[in-house]
Amino acid sequence: MITVGLVEDGAYRFRIEPTGAMRVPGVVFASRDLLSAADQAVDQVANVATLPGVVEASYAMPDIHWGYGFAIGGVAATDPREGGVVSPGGVGFDISCGVRLMAADIGATELRPVLERVMDALDPAIPRGMGRGAVWHLPGRAELTGILTGGSRYAVEQGHGDERDLLRCEDAGAVADADPGQVSERAAERGARQVGSLGSGNHFLEVQRVAEVYDADAAGVFGLRPGQICVMIHCGSRGLGHQICTDHVRAMEKQMPRHGIEVPDRQLACAPVDSPEGRSYLGAMAAAANYGRANRQLLAQAAREVFRRVAGARLDLVYDVSHNLAKMEEHPVDGGRADGERRRLCVHRKGATRALPPGHPELPPDLRDAGQPVLIPGTMGTSSYVLAGVPDGPAFHSTCHGAGRAQSRHQAARGVSGKELRAGMERDGIAVRASSWRGLAEEAPDAYKDVSAVVEASEGAGLCRKVARLTPVGVVKG
Repeated sequence: MITVGLVEDGAYRFRIEPTGAMRVPGVVFASRDLLSAADQAVDQVANVATLPGVVEASYAMPDIHWGYGFAIGGVAATDPREGGVVSPGGVGFDISCGVRLMAADIGATELRPVLERVMDALDPAIPRGMGRGAVWHLPGRAELTGILTGGSRYAVEQGHGDERDLLRCEDAGAVADADPGQVSERAAERGARQVGSLGSGNHFLEVQRVAEVYDADAAGVFGLRPGQICVMIHCGSRGLGHQICTDHVRAMEKQMPRHGIEVPDRQLACAPVDSPEGRSYLGAMAAAANYGRANRQLLAQAAREVFRRVAGARLDLVYDVSHNLAKMEEHPVDGGRADGERRRLCVHRKGATRALPPGHPELPPDLRDAGQPVLIPGTMGTSSYVLAGVPDGPAFHSTCHGAGRAQSRHQAARGVSGKELRAGMERDGIAVRASSWRGLAEEAPDAYKDVSAVVEASEGAGLCRKVARLTPVGVVKG
């Protein structure tokens, strides 16, 4: 473990000078208040800076907090030409955890008379919690393979959505180079029972209202307007992704001596990107990413059916984006200058969201002028945000992913009971459907940092710009 000191290096920007085995500096984007809650996660930023082939800097977003190996909120890119590695800890156990936002063709005033009926219908329609319930019960391995290779695209082909969903999804709904052959039988068994389910922890489905618009032009392009009802879904690849991470961390840890790799924390187990172990993990990770996309696609369809049947409303996809993924991307590398040499890098984002700028060729044509939508779920019962990518965004066009935990789940559950929390939220006009009182208490707003402060720091650091703020009117939790 490296113990580090921070030096203020600009607005909402702190720097860790290279020391010891660090190959690049560390950079933490945060306010002083947010930084004071980061604790030992800053040491993890320095540890990541020791990885072979790491370029430019080891970055952390304003919602930084302690994670497995990498801090949650961490971003790091490695260059395969310089022995760059891929580390499962730089993605995390919930591979392709991400957010999907849909916009309704009705406003909050129109929904209010039927809100309780909508929530009563969503309650059984959205499987969640630690159990095995799921929207789609796969009859065999062939269907699972279709999901692992085709993601949302496969789900749409099977009747769960429409073509527009793919246009408004990162990577058009499916990550390339997925290799189901690198997914263990145990991981496949876990995944076959869970596709189309929220899981537990901080995952949720929220019915939200557009409370404030900051950029009317971008909001219009995204399909958002003041007072409009939206549905936000936050979940990932469930047990399949967790098992893939577990399997490949173990494999890489055994093989690191063969590659001559030493790391300051065993949770940073890694392998060269172009090694057999690196390629195996990237193929399995891409398969899990596609599972996560399909998972959100199925839950979105379940919510659409409820809104159509109960409220007579349509839900259109705004965007779907992951915040736990490693991707091969091209970026300029020359002190961060936009005119630097472009290299093919392995960009790890763990609790960090890709934020492509206006004009980027990977954006769908109807979003290209506005920049990529960035979806930031907030603490339960407070606010969530829609942001957009900006020109010359640092950290390989990345930004925050949420509020970031400030308390452990145990601490949160000791502070308030689930019943008390639900009663307080419903007094505030938020309908709550939870599968567990304990699980609800663990996600109390006080357990998290102030998401508005995180977004302010992200925008102030030049990582993104605000488009809209959303507030909950209904919450479905595991």
